[in-house]
Amino acid sequence: MKILKPGEEGYGYIIEYDAGFISPELSCKDGACSNSNLIKEFKSGTSLGLNGELPDKIELYAVLQKWGVENKNGRVYTEEILKREADRYQEFIDMGTSLGELNHPESSIIDADRVSHRVTEIWWEGRTLMGKIELDTTPGYLSGGVISSVGDKVLNMIRKGWTVGISSRGVGSLKQEGGKNVVQDDFELICWDIVTSPSTPGSWISLSQQDLTPYTESIKKNNKLLSEEELTLLNNLNNFLL
Repeated sequence: MKILKPGEEGYGYIIEYDAGFISPELSCKDGACSNSNLIKEFKSGTSLGLNGELPDKIELYAVLQKWGVENKNGRVYTEEILKREADRYQEFIDMGTSLGELNHPESSIIDADRVSHRVTEIWWEGRTLMGKIELDTTPGYLSGGVISSVGDKVLNMIRKGWTVGISSRGVGSLKQEGGKNVVQDDFELICWDIVTSPSTPGSWISLSQQDLTPYTESIKKNNKLLSEEELTLLNNLNNFLL
């Protein structure tokens, strides 16, 4: 089975290399630089127990995916399909099998040798699917910096301030609709992998859920979801004012 490239239709692996990334230079909004603070916390070690008692686990928060928003691969996930797959993925979380790898393999199988993390929680904020991620770290890294697992490697990259992100891997069909590649009903989500590719601005990873709030794709107005027509009107007005 082939990997579907950006702009390509048909059936195959649907891998999103652009779901999220860390960049201290791009993370500042309204004077708050969430990822700069994240890197400082990793370097100091105080929040991770590197200079004291070892933590039981290292948890991060992330913007996993968005429905109805065209990504840099030119693809759109509908609300119905993405919410259906999120509900199905919750079953994997409940079973403890919601694992992901470092980098995308050309396979629908999750290789235990490459597992770097697992998703422990998911929830919706508007059209944004949020998640909590637990890294597969070892006591050797947390106490002495010895890298023994793929999760240790990921944590070490983040500590250095390197670009790290998370993106989806699935199998299904893409079809051109209205000039956009729309993910079809046969789509099956496999997992979310950690990647190093540049990605969509706003899909951050952070130690704090609150740090990610400015980057979610909200479509609420007076606690009601906006229709697509209202959303288009607001976007057109915003472009006009800019």
